[in-house]
Amino acid sequence: MAAAQRPLPARVAAAQRLARGCWSAFWDYETPKVIVVRNRRLGAVYRTVQLLILLYFVWCAAGLATLSHRYVFIVQKSYQDSETGPESSIITKVKGITTSEHKVWDVEEYVKPPEGGSVFSIITRIEVTPSQTLGTCPESMRVHTCHSDDDCIAGELDMLGNGLRTGHCVPYYYGAFKTCEVSAWCPVEDGASVSQFLGKMAPNFTILIKNSIHYPKFKFSKGNIASQKNDYLKRCTFDSDFDPYCPIFRLGFIVEQAGENFEELAHKGGVIGVIINWDCDLDLSESECNPKYSFRRLDPKHVPASSGYNFRFAKYYKINGTTTRTLIKAYGIRIDVIVHGQAGKFSLIPTIINLATALTSIGVGSFLCDWILLTFMNKNKVYSHKKFDKVCTPRHPSYSWPVTLALVLGQLWLFKPHGLAPSEQMADTFNQHVRQRPPQQDSTPMDPEGLAQL
Repeated sequence: MAAAQRPLPARVAAAQRLARGCWSAFWDYETPKVIVVRNRRLGAVYRTVQLLILLYFVWCAAGLATLSHRYVFIVQKSYQDSETGPESSIITKVKGITTSEHKVWDVEEYVKPPEGGSVFSIITRIEVTPSQTLGTCPESMRVHTCHSDDDCIAGELDMLGNGLRTGHCVPYYYGAFKTCEVSAWCPVEDGASVSQFLGKMAPNFTILIKNSIHYPKFKFSKGNIASQKNDYLKRCTFDSDFDPYCPIFRLGFIVEQAGENFEELAHKGGVIGVIINWDCDLDLSESECNPKYSFRRLDPKHVPASSGYNFRFAKYYKINGTTTRTLIKAYGIRIDVIVHGQAGKFSLIPTIINLATALTSIGVGSFLCDWILLTFMNKNKVYSHKKFDKVCTPRHPSYSWPVTLALVLGQLWLFKPHGLAPSEQMADTFNQHVRQRPPQQDSTPMDPEGLAQL
């Protein structure tokens, strides 16, 4: 006689039941059930949430539209296809004359580089070290000081210095200090530099900024110069209200619009950004797409270690066959012209996508109200009992499926027998099936515990 089969351990049996339950639940189908709850406070919450969502997608509060990104149909124009970052070209030209203590300066001398690109510098102050020749001389006192030759190692090179050390400790150009002797362009910069200020006439310099943009997606191009006569640019100056298509700016106007003091900026140097913004709604006429200018300082003026702007260059020549140069440390105002923008035009695809997103988001109101009902309402158990029903289909096939299929598909002609009308045959089949089914009791009462009072 076969031995009795040993029962499975409790954990294994529980795991099997869980696996069967998960596998059975995988094939379940969920369909929404509509329940009307007559509660004014809950209804007010539901309609308020719906209204806020609609306002969000149709229009946005003015504060949000100005302080941050604009998120909505009318303000952001979500019904449009958009393109950011236009293709852009920039040509600049500076005009003006200024003077220092002993010299007149023209554009060729105080504008660097002279090509007229989107980034250029206007020199406003210089420190000149004239007549430098290759030889040996004391190093700058800011690099290193010494007391004897032992402090200066021959052949040593300091990356912050001006040349190669010779191994001698020599007196500085002036004073009682000593520095290491170096082989370099002599005298070094700190030893004989002379400062000259060029900013006296600089506020009256004029800057022409010629800009043209192109949005390839929409095949749209435009420039920032008005279609006027040839002498138009000789007599116009930019004015945001009366002459927005004259791209000629005074340097003093740019610095003032950036909120800076010209005298201080000219002495220490700095970087000013000229931002040109092309935001174009191409559903409107071309005349509505206009450049908007803004100005601001780009270098951190409140950080002493990184504020200001300067650079060096040299001019070379020969005296009695000896190569000589003049070293110039230039302080100035650097202008960075920055172009950005966005163009938009109506397109059906983004319109459909954003409409679908808006309609889907309205369902947040139902989710919030369901959460309130199931969590905080006094009759939350009654609501849960009515909201969630579980219907199990019989394992054996029912004879009512032809009727159900006919009702769903509307194919009533399948039941048309010998001269009997389709509606009569379906009704007869349905009534016969109902008579064969045993009566079933509804699992839930009609109004359990005062559902109508929710």
